[in-house]
Amino acid sequence: MIGFFDSGFGGLTVLRRAVEALPHYDYVYLGDNARAPYGSRSQGVVYRFTLEAVEYLFRRGCPLVVIACNTSSAKALRRIQQEYLPGSFPDRRVLGVVRPLVEEVTERKTFRTVGLLATEGVVASKAYLREIEKLDPTIRVFQKACPLLVPIIEAGEQDWEGAEMIVRKYLGELTAEAGAIDALLLACTHYPILYETIRRNLPARVELLEQGPIVAARLADYLRRHPEMERRLSRGGTREFLTTDLTERFDRLARTFFGGPVRSRIVSLG
Repeated sequence: MIGFFDSGFGGLTVLRRAVEALPHYDYVYLGDNARAPYGSRSQGVVYRFTLEAVEYLFRRGCPLVVIACNTSSAKALRRIQQEYLPGSFPDRRVLGVVRPLVEEVTERKTFRTVGLLATEGVVASKAYLREIEKLDPTIRVFQKACPLLVPIIEAGEQDWEGAEMIVRKYLGELTAEAGAIDALLLACTHYPILYETIRRNLPARVELLEQGPIVAARLADYLRRHPEMERRLSRGGTREFLTTDLTERFDRLARTFFGGPVRSRIVSLG
């Protein structure tokens, strides 16, 4: 099976797209809701929490894990890949969500100025700035932290008229700094819930990129290029949802992110 991990709900928007693109595989999703959000935590703590989740999914039999969390991808993924896996699990793989979006932007060759909406933690990490600069230093990237969007979405208020006002405020502040942009990157897995609101407040010529479809396409490509991994994945079409803090609202809110029924159960990472 393929493991997906996020600090909370957002990674379900990525899992949703993966399931649509590759429905025949078995998937298990783990949300560390008991310790969310990760954004304000130190790099060391994010690494420890993320590693605990990865190890849990490995124990559940996942040879491949996707860290569907921008904070964990920015603050922990590289260390897991370079320091942890070679000595502990050389036959397992862990992928993230930052690199696929970066590759999509740089491979287009038409984006010269891009805007990026993300949480405060991801903006502070400068992960996207570093990765885009490595692949194409001529692309200008302007970041905008949007601290109010995740609480609005998790409160189920994405259709509230105030949500659109806040989106306009953030976009106005971004374009005031960047000027005209060619593309806007949604670098938070929660933000696709507000996709239509963001889209109608952007000029038609600006491309709006969310991570789910891009990560799903890159995952499919990865499995084509690595048949030795693809052969290890079970194909029962099952989906399992796990959380470290099961509340009565969990499955209801998770359904919003996943786009279908969710029946979750609680687990401990200790």
